[in-house]
Amino acid sequence: MRVRMPVRPLRGRLAAIGKGGFGKGGSVGRHGGRTTPGRRPMPGWRSIRGRVAVVITVPICLLLAVAGLAVQGRAEALGDARTTRAEVGLSLRIQALVHQLQRERGLTNGLLGGEKEFRPSLSVTRKRVDTALSGMRGEGAVEDVVQRHLRRLADVRAAADRGTAGQAATLTFYTSAVNALNAVDPVAETATGADRQLRDGLAALRELAAAKESVALERGLLNGVFAQDAFHGRAYIDFTEVRATRVAALTRFRQVATAPQRAALEKAFATEDAERATAYEEQAEGGADGSPLRADARTWWDAMTVLVDDLYAVQQSVGDDVRDRADRLSHDAELALAAYLVTGTLIAALVAGLAAVASRSLTRPLRGLAETAHDVARRRLPAAVARIQQSPQDSAQLLTPEDAQDTPDARLLGGAAEIAEVAASLQQVEHTALQLAAQQAGLRRNTTESLANLGRRNQSLVRRQLGLITRLERQELDPDALAELFELDHLATRMRRNAESLLVLAGQNPPRPTAAPADGLEVVQSAVAEVEQYRRVLIATVEPVRVRGHAVADVAHLLAELIENGLNFSPPAELVEVHGWYDAKDDTYSIAVVDHGIGMSEADKARAGALFSGSDSDEEALVAAPTRFLGHLVVGRLAHRLGEGAQVHLFDTPGGGLSALLVLPGRLLAPVEDPSTSPPPARPAVSSLLNGFRAGVARAEARNPQGASS
Repeated sequence: MRVRMPVRPLRGRLAAIGKGGFGKGGSVGRHGGRTTPGRRPMPGWRSIRGRVAVVITVPICLLLAVAGLAVQGRAEALGDARTTRAEVGLSLRIQALVHQLQRERGLTNGLLGGEKEFRPSLSVTRKRVDTALSGMRGEGAVEDVVQRHLRRLADVRAAADRGTAGQAATLTFYTSAVNALNAVDPVAETATGADRQLRDGLAALRELAAAKESVALERGLLNGVFAQDAFHGRAYIDFTEVRATRVAALTRFRQVATAPQRAALEKAFATEDAERATAYEEQAEGGADGSPLRADARTWWDAMTVLVDDLYAVQQSVGDDVRDRADRLSHDAELALAAYLVTGTLIAALVAGLAAVASRSLTRPLRGLAETAHDVARRRLPAAVARIQQSPQDSAQLLTPEDAQDTPDARLLGGAAEIAEVAASLQQVEHTALQLAAQQAGLRRNTTESLANLGRRNQSLVRRQLGLITRLERQELDPDALAELFELDHLATRMRRNAESLLVLAGQNPPRPTAAPADGLEVVQSAVAEVEQYRRVLIATVEPVRVRGHAVADVAHLLAELIENGLNFSPPAELVEVHGWYDAKDDTYSIAVVDHGIGMSEADKARAGALFSGSDSDEEALVAAPTRFLGHLVVGRLAHRLGEGAQVHLFDTPGGGLSALLVLPGRLLAPVEDPSTSPPPARPAVSSLLNGFRAGVARAEARNPQGASS
């Protein structure tokens, strides 16, 4: 049968322990601070602070400033060079695609003009275009341009093969795609750097691409004109605009190109095919009035194709020159970056050497003073402080001639101003420490008495409050109002537990009237009712046992402390389980509190075990224990009060978490009553509240069925 139903606290027989934890936190804390006495600053570089600042700070600042700026500049130059090289490579691939599109444009225009013999060459060129397009996949902006401007490429090709495509529209389609690719060419957007040669090379590459496009566009335009033997519509105006664009682009190219690049361009325009193409252009200029041209379209195409290919070769040569220059700049930037890093390392080593020399000049005179300070700190001062703390007498009566012994002459310890000051102040520090130890001893006694007085006052007030709440509960018949009174009762009980925790820490045992033995399950339920999140506690199988009256309060408080710790340091949806069993072999009864929370480290468990077992004195533990271990001290004192054989152990929960085991010896157990005896039935108002508890149990078990025990 599952039981997870907390009941109202047994206020008449129970006392509380302070909120503590297993190394995870404690409710009773103490706040302390450490103040550093002021001292007169030593002026100038003769002080230790001044020497270290002059020797180390200035070189380090210079190193960081110079090395940082230099390394940043070299790193930016290296990044720009590598970026330029990558963009030039992408530009050459784009121009390869543009070159094939230009060829396809000219052949398609000639085919639409009536030259059927262009069809075989057009098929080969289309395959080259498709291959180049496949190489552009994954290139970001280039792929977007291809999708926008060439998505109708298959339809245009099919219309051209059928002869239904318009010559002007087809030419415009290809030209728009070529212009879009040239616009997205990264070389066209590359920022000009500090290197003049690289900047001129990029400009030459851009202008040559524009000139080559003009030549290719002229080839395709006149190819259709020669196929029809005359200019029609705006064809002649387009022809003159294309030639003007080519002339302007070539002029700009010659301004920024190197001598070898200009020579390669002149060579491309000096071939027989280029001269033949020039003759055809002059013939085309005479057809402005629409007169027949009588030109062979095939011959024109072949001559211009050779010229376009030669210009493409020049373009590739210029691109190779730009890429080589970027590689050279990248290599130079790498060498410069390495040089700056080596220089920075050498400067850092020099600074470290200077710091070592300065430190050595300071540590030599300090060594003698340190030996004297160690003798005071390790032997003389601890011995005097221990005598003062362990005796209730006046501290002035405990000082011995050895305590008042002067420190060695400061002039024998070194020549630095700070060393002389520290040596002169060492004796005053020792004397002040002795006075502080005496004050601390008195303060500790006063603090203990104040805690006890405050605990007794709060305990008295809370008891009166609990009595008033009890009378109100007996008079209240409304179930909702009674439930709210129970919650107020619960809060008041926890307040009383905190008040009595002060008495425990202060070593003041509250009076314990002898009570009748209590059933083990009732003790566990009383402990559950003392915690805040009692709805998350699962009382598993608790074998029958009777706890003697004088131990009921301490056992319940120990269990309440262990249970609340498990609740506070477990996930909100996890249950904390309580198990109880009797060991006939050892005549002991064990109660285990199992959580699945964050657990504890081995060091914290060892320290908690020491406090539980009382291996540290109460006085020393209360003064020296950190705030998060005060809960351990409360649990340890309560376990000690239960007498010999009562123990608290910690161990890891399988699967994560922490389990606490409370072992009660046989002398704290009473004979078990008749198991058929059952507690009196609850009043109707109480039953209404307990039904709400059971509903919460059902919801918790539905959310986490693995957490329930049979």
